[in-house]
Amino acid sequence: MCVLAIAGVVAVVMWDYYTAAPWTRNGQVRAQVANLASRVTGPVIRVCVLDNQFVHRGDVLYVIDPYDFEIAVAAATARRDERKADLEFRLSAQARRERLPDISVSPEEKQQFRAQAHQAQAQYDAAVSALARAKIDLERTRIRSSVNGYVTNLTMREGDYATAGQSNVQVIDSDSYWVDGYFEETKVHGLHVGDPVRMDLMGYPKPLFGHVSSVTRGIATANAERSIQGLPSVDPVYTWVRLAQRIPVRVALDRMPEGVVLSAGMTATVTVVSASGNRAHESVREALFRAYAGVRHAAGRM
Repeated sequence: MCVLAIAGVVAVVMWDYYTAAPWTRNGQVRAQVANLASRVTGPVIRVCVLDNQFVHRGDVLYVIDPYDFEIAVAAATARRDERKADLEFRLSAQARRERLPDISVSPEEKQQFRAQAHQAQAQYDAAVSALARAKIDLERTRIRSSVNGYVTNLTMREGDYATAGQSNVQVIDSDSYWVDGYFEETKVHGLHVGDPVRMDLMGYPKPLFGHVSSVTRGIATANAERSIQGLPSVDPVYTWVRLAQRIPVRVALDRMPEGVVLSAGMTATVTVVSASGNRAHESVREALFRAYAGVRHAAGRM
């Protein structure tokens, strides 16, 4: 009888742990991906990286044919020099008129030369800006990585045509990895921002450690979709058996053992822990010990 009582208590405690303890096997490694695109258009003459290669911020990924842009820089330089010479002439002409007395030069003529000098100054400034833009476009023929990370799914090759604004290279940001734990809504009440977390990857024996950084405040629901006349479309079918909804919880990584190679999409078991170990497991052990002691005490009194 005592054994049956202990078994019953153990079953109740274990069921409570399974249904309410803050842990989930439904975890996934996530990462930010930088979708890189050129800001100028032209044929690709050189690809400087390989698929899955690690790159640093600022490394050149590929190069667009710079010939047209070099011509544009040369033309803009010539235009700037032309406008600079005209500006110097207009300024000297204005200075000469300003030194003459009003008897020799009328105020209207002086005003005209001042206006011409201002126009020459504006044209020179515009030429300088155009040259700066041409130089920037020339520099943009060398497309660089905006993050530290890994080139992924690279299909570009020499001879491809790069179009401005269209993404053609993806880099996984190596500094952005985190884990999303999809906790049942019945377990979210036991989670708090800052709680330490243990993550066990399916492919590695050593765990990772981090902390809860945020809890998602909303997920999509089919009953909120707009239908006829903009009204919500509500499913009329309601089942008596309702499964607990899963809420994404973001976990920031703090400690990672050597030799672990993270890849976005890996699965993980996510468990809230304490400094001394698994908080949920400790509570289960304590509950089992108290239940066992209570049953032994009751048996001894019989």
